[in-house]
Amino acid sequence: MTLYNSTFENFNKSYIGSATMAIIGQSCLGAAAAMFTLANGTSLTQMIQLAIIVFANIIANTSILAQMSHKTVFNLIITSVFFSTLFIIINNI
Repeated sequence: MTLYNSTFENFNKSYIGSATMAIIGQSCLGAAAAMFTLANGTSLTQMIQLAIIVFANIIANTSILAQMSHKTVFNLIITSVFFSTLFIIINNI
């Protein structure tokens, strides 16, 4: 838990810069996840995966624009990165 706390403290100290970099980073990672998902076809399974990726990224970006609490934004960014990474790994196997 100390890694989480120290990372959140760094994120919180320079929130504007960190949030800006997070938008760029997690959006690019989400785009890569969408590409890998669609590379395997357009079946219902891929469309569900794509919907999860898109919604996770939209919610993370919206939380920043809606000026939610810094901890909420941080947790949503982590969730978005987790889902994008998960679906990249799943679709590469």
